[in-house]
Amino acid sequence: MNNLSNRQDEGDYNAKPDSLVTANDQESEEIVKLILPDNFAGLRLDQALARLLPQWSRSRLQRWIEENRVHVDNSIGSAKQKIWGGETVQVAIGPIKCEQSNQPEAIPLHILYEDDDLLVIDKPAELVVHPGNGNWHGTLLNALLNYNPQLDQLLRAGIVHRLDKDTSGLLVIAKTAMAQANLITQFKQRTIQRHYWALVLGHVTTNGVIDAPIGRHPVRRTRMAIVPHGKEARTHYQILEHFSACTVLQCSLETGRTHQIRVHLRSIGHPLVGDPVYGKSSPDSSIAKIITQLSRQALHAWQLELTHPASGKTMHWEASLPDDLARLVQAIRALP
Repeated sequence: MNNLSNRQDEGDYNAKPDSLVTANDQESEEIVKLILPDNFAGLRLDQALARLLPQWSRSRLQRWIEENRVHVDNSIGSAKQKIWGGETVQVAIGPIKCEQSNQPEAIPLHILYEDDDLLVIDKPAELVVHPGNGNWHGTLLNALLNYNPQLDQLLRAGIVHRLDKDTSGLLVIAKTAMAQANLITQFKQRTIQRHYWALVLGHVTTNGVIDAPIGRHPVRRTRMAIVPHGKEARTHYQILEHFSACTVLQCSLETGRTHQIRVHLRSIGHPLVGDPVYGKSSPDSSIAKIITQLSRQALHAWQLELTHPASGKTMHWEASLPDDLARLVQAIRALP
């Protein structure tokens, strides 16, 4: 990994928070302070909060208003009151219990960094990030709830982005509502830098950018594809090393669409090695035997850089290649 430069295929839990100013803990509840933008004039209070705090459902926000947890310019707010713009709103975050299926489970976590606001982990392959689609247990969320039970007060236990089950690497977890809202804003504004190590089939000749919209496959609904009316998706790739039938790339995301890297690399004729959905068999028999020993796609989120939501400092983490990918590269390098 020492030849890589600095700078969930993967998805963010994208949201649309604007004008988040400050947040702080006050005893047992957390206070989120907002200044309503001028262009919100005419909206109802519940509509404004739904735009500013999309990490919580509108029904939850309305319930907090009904519980007198929302104040507008130091007065108790009502859901239907009209907004003029410029008001200061304070929301006392109420308890948020996870779904019944989201129970603590003693699953090991590889923690690279932790403070009062953030948790950064190196996710192994085969670990699902969030329960769903038949994976209701044994997920990262279950592991987080076991590691820190207080995370059950946050939506998705503080998870703000994701990696595919069989993609390894760095994930940041929020430990407070303030941190979660701030990180969602950073993802939306595309200021968080994420870099992936990717081993692809074929000989990539130049660095480049893939700018192609991604949406649900029109026929195979469990897959994603480049489609005319898909969501904007942009992936930068840089050549790191050449092998006889493979190339190591560094992929950097501007957007976070589902299966983005996997779909984009397939679209230029260089699918990920070992990708069971978007990949293909290698024409080189000598390398094909090695590749079949890999039980997942050769993709690893190895660098993450963001602004700390509390201190404002730039934070940077790296995660070395996991053993299975390191062994794969070693075996390919040993080929005659």
